[in-house]
Amino acid sequence: MTNYRFYVASSLDGFIADDHDSLDWLVTQPIDAHGFMNYNRFMADIGVLAMGHTTYQWIVDHNMTSGEPWPYEVPTYVFTHRDLTPVADTIQTVSGTPGEHRAELVSAAGDKDVWIVGGGGLATQFARAGMLGEVMVSIAPVFLGSGRPLFTDAFNLELEEFDRNRAFLCARYSVRGPRAEA
Repeated sequence: MTNYRFYVASSLDGFIADDHDSLDWLVTQPIDAHGFMNYNRFMADIGVLAMGHTTYQWIVDHNMTSGEPWPYEVPTYVFTHRDLTPVADTIQTVSGTPGEHRAELVSAAGDKDVWIVGGGGLATQFARAGMLGEVMVSIAPVFLGSGRPLFTDAFNLELEEFDRNRAFLCARYSVRGPRAEA
């Protein structure tokens, strides 16, 4: 069964990017590429990427400026209402809610999972649709004070496992559901 996973790094105060969409705070932190919750192990289980326009544009602007190819081989769905010219054949733009594209995402993922890449707002939309099963967060030892939030709604999670990867506290949570209003 396809699992929808939000694999993300966050500042200690809950932001995934600063006010200028910069990740400088993240890329300066030491991490063991083979350590707990490492990227390569995670990607081995991923069949599809889902991201919003801001994340897509950040990748294009910061990773492809020197003529490098799109860094992902698996199909990528960019959720946006903007006109966008994909930079690779594996990229498809979609509009609407994640729930409207559930069957397509599952089919494209095959026997693998869907990675919700960046974008706390998009991850929240997946959660609202009952399509977010797991949050994997690597927490960096930095306060940003403001920026793009890790998540934008009240949801209950359950801690499944945690460990340290050099500078990061890494934790994997299962999503239990929206928090009930008191």
